[in-house]
Amino acid sequence: MSSFYVVVDDFADWKPYYPSDDVISFETYLNLAARPGGDRVRVINCCRNTRALGRAYYCSLLAEGRGHHVIPTVQVLNDLRRKSLYSLELGDTKRALDKLAGSALSDSDDEATLRFRVFFGETLLPELKELGKQLFERFACPVLEVQLHHGREWHVEKIQQVAVRDISAEAEQELFAHALERFSSKIWRKPRYKRRYRYELAMLADSQEEMPPSDKTALKRFIKAGNQLGINVELIGKRDYNRLPEYDGLFIRETTSIDHHTYRFARKAEAEGLVVMDDPTSILRCTNKVYLAELLRTHNVPTPNTRIVSRGDRAEMDELCQAFGFPMVLKVPDGSFSRGVVKVNDREQLEFELRQLMQKSALIIAQEYLYTEHDWRIGILNNKPLYACRYYMVRDHWQIYHHKEGGQVASGDFDTLPTYEVPRQVLDAALKASRLIGDGLYGVDLKQDGKRVVVIEVNDNPSIDAGVEDKFLGETLYHEVMAEFLRRMALQKQ
Repeated sequence: MSSFYVVVDDFADWKPYYPSDDVISFETYLNLAARPGGDRVRVINCCRNTRALGRAYYCSLLAEGRGHHVIPTVQVLNDLRRKSLYSLELGDTKRALDKLAGSALSDSDDEATLRFRVFFGETLLPELKELGKQLFERFACPVLEVQLHHGREWHVEKIQQVAVRDISAEAEQELFAHALERFSSKIWRKPRYKRRYRYELAMLADSQEEMPPSDKTALKRFIKAGNQLGINVELIGKRDYNRLPEYDGLFIRETTSIDHHTYRFARKAEAEGLVVMDDPTSILRCTNKVYLAELLRTHNVPTPNTRIVSRGDRAEMDELCQAFGFPMVLKVPDGSFSRGVVKVNDREQLEFELRQLMQKSALIIAQEYLYTEHDWRIGILNNKPLYACRYYMVRDHWQIYHHKEGGQVASGDFDTLPTYEVPRQVLDAALKASRLIGDGLYGVDLKQDGKRVVVIEVNDNPSIDAGVEDKFLGETLYHEVMAEFLRRMALQKQ
């Protein structure tokens, strides 16, 4: 039998479209016998009644209970019933909505309402193409009806699922049929690889990212190492959100953030039962320096003297000056690659930089300034040291990265060495810090000044570039990471 089903209430709902063996009734799906062998089963739920305990709800509920991969999921159905819930997922659509302001859809500043439908991410109006894709990524349903309202600007007023039988316009029926065919061919019926691959691993990367965690050569080496271990590693992008159920694991090689598609990918992958690095908990714990500072302090992990700045008023600045003196370091909570980190040398500069940074964040990290010629980076996988690097400061600069005007970035020199040559106190501090985050792949940054060792931060998505972090281990580094994925995916199958 087919591993792909379109489930409808009644075959009459499918009358405008070509008949197919893949189209089955709800009753048929309800009585579907379990398939041997654990093959993946894909379900597109086109049932009408989406209310709680309706047929559409039970179809998705049964699919999830059977381990089938279904759209829409029960969570999507629940979210679409409450504006308070689906509104939380609309933050990233603002850019697409802003583009409508200069389109033919906005001929005046008067208030207006616009309704349109989204068919597997596609729309009849080209101006709404980007918005339709984004809404489908967040609310994967066969057909969505969206109501936009224009006052001072466009915003989403309402979203709801539409039943297949309610698609009556010929142009919409044609788009639905073609969109279903493209969707099922691209995602749900993706040809299986030869069985020499035991597992499928998605590696999320962005070829346009200016400072990605891994360069193109490193990505190729991950793919090669996975293939040698019987894992098919496929590069995916942010448009492949709904393909995640096709895989056994997700490896994120893109800079992570909470308010970002990388976090949504991690959450969905974990919910689908995939092995995930970076897992969403690690992303949460690592990407905000305020949380990380409190976590390390609470568990007595050595760090630079640190304060959390909340007011930025004269009294708080007096306290900082007395506690740290000058220079001192200020950080925004979610910076990466030395971005959002400034050194202040006097009271006037402190006032200016605090004012600037607090426009971006309600809380700022202030730390004592510790100058060292290099920072340690200890790569840790499953609570074991994997690699060690010393990153040296950029010449005539106090950081290992120097973000210059015009977008140019300079980086300092480095050397890579075996972990057994790293001072014991550096390894111990790195391992103690990483255990507080989880058992994934981390890069712990530390400074060493004589016998004093302090943890600067823990990175959930550490840099692994060809010729840098792999300089000592070579291909073995990539093999070790893929071997850990293999171990975890095998455990998931037991």
